[in-house]
Amino acid sequence: VAATDSDEGPNGLLKYSLKKVSDMASNIFHLDSDTGDITLLESLDFEEGDSYELEVQARDGGQLFDTAKVV
Repeated sequence: VAATDSDEGPNGLLKYSLKKVSDMASNIFHLDSDTGDITLLESLDFEEGDSYELEVQARDGGQLFDTAKVV
């Protein structure tokens, strides 16, 4: 995921976090808090789950934030 902030300095720095994620998905997906990259921690097994939903939050240095759903 990617977010932008037009502020300069510390208020323009973004951090990403998972706000809503199932226990199963938290063991499968990793979110890089600096880049917003989502990677797999293990292979997907479609017999265990055919879809996953994550809620990702981007927060700037001034404590403003927004969220996005990733399915």
